[in-house]
Amino acid sequence: MKNPYYENHIHNTTPFVSTGVEQPPQVNPDVLARLRKPRTLSVDDYVEGIVSGSRMILGRAITMVESLLPAHRELAQEIVERCLPHSGRSVRVGITGVPGAGKSTFIEAIGSYLTGLGNKLAVLAIDPSSERSGGSILGDKTRMETLAGDANAFIRPSPSAGSLGGVARKTRESILLCEAAGFNVVFVETVGVGQSETQVHSMVDCFLLLMLSGAGDELQGIKRGIMEMSDILAITKADGTNTDKATAARIQYQSALNLFPPHESGWKPTSLTCSAVDKTGLTEVWKNVLDYAALTKGNGYFDRKRREQTKFWMYEAINEALHDRFYNNPQVKTMLPELEQKVLEGEISSFAAARELLLI
Repeated sequence: MKNPYYENHIHNTTPFVSTGVEQPPQVNPDVLARLRKPRTLSVDDYVEGIVSGSRMILGRAITMVESLLPAHRELAQEIVERCLPHSGRSVRVGITGVPGAGKSTFIEAIGSYLTGLGNKLAVLAIDPSSERSGGSILGDKTRMETLAGDANAFIRPSPSAGSLGGVARKTRESILLCEAAGFNVVFVETVGVGQSETQVHSMVDCFLLLMLSGAGDELQGIKRGIMEMSDILAITKADGTNTDKATAARIQYQSALNLFPPHESGWKPTSLTCSAVDKTGLTEVWKNVLDYAALTKGNGYFDRKRREQTKFWMYEAINEALHDRFYNNPQVKTMLPELEQKVLEGEISSFAAARELLLI
């Protein structure tokens, strides 16, 4: 009987090589796909992706909104305009507090509580930018690990980029995009107590102030203006041996809040205690937010405030455009260094130099 293998090798001198087992690729193809440069998206792609709830496209759209490139700005404005009809159906809550109050820990705790109730939560956290380098740490996602992995939560840390008090210039547009993506609760976290709260107040419905107990004179620890803006004041870290101190601080703050003139919203500001560690008081805080929204919607203040906010941001957009147009003027760019040097050498006053530039 003939051997096929032997016969083949008599007439064919080519050595026989077994193909063996197919080897897997050296690099994970999923990793390669993520490393590839993302394709350029059209306005339609962005809008369809955002409205359908794609968090990846939402993130890219917010990056476009925050970009300083003129081409990106134009594209971002068109995206925002197209998404505008799908926005406005959320409760916007501004959250601020003294350093060490545990804003990120509180947001993670109450955020997980809200998503557990079936809500979709977007957290826009403003991170302070360095005055020297202009960089930001953007560490809010690392401080909210559990919430960052929640399918019903979207956390977006943004650099303040030199904006007043640490409020990112494009936060309002980011709120609109998040609402268009289906998020019915939006938190705007600021870097801390300061002038930034005025701008946050102009883009949210309800203002929540987080405070600490046992940090010295309770009523001297914060500016009156911030307390007057707050709708809800929560004493954090009300757990363990700090529970009694937190309760005493709540009473003090409530007494102070009662002395302020009545708010045009018709809402009486309240002070509460809560603990992100023990998960206590979170239900009461959220109930107050919902009560505030229900009251102001019922008396018309909710919608009236939002209309006033849109007018405010129209003027902010005008001021920003005028600022950019002024400094990008070729004549200003030419004259500014010369006049700056004259001011430094005392040859001309700063007011005269400014007037000369403004007359261009």
